[in-house]
Amino acid sequence: MSITKQDVQHVAKLARLNLSETEEAQMTEQLNAILQYAEKLNELDTEGVEPTTHVLHVSNVMREDEVRESLPIEKVMLNAPDEEDGQIRVPAVLE
Repeated sequence: MSITKQDVQHVAKLARLNLSETEEAQMTEQLNAILQYAEKLNELDTEGVEPTTHVLHVSNVMREDEVRESLPIEKVMLNAPDEEDGQIRVPAVLE
């Protein structure tokens, strides 16, 4: 698979980029180099290698939901910049 200059022009048009002739040639060359490098991966022997979704071992760190007592309203309001009738007062976002 290779990228043509027309492919680069098409993608540039979709991205609304104005590329010069030099930039189009440079992009075509660079994208083809990337694809050639990616093609090398097809040469690897992956027989017996298990597919993975992550390179590091990730375990589920979720805990069971359990009902617990919440903080008292007085303690919560200590962090509020402004309070009114036991609720946090925030600036109006609509006029």
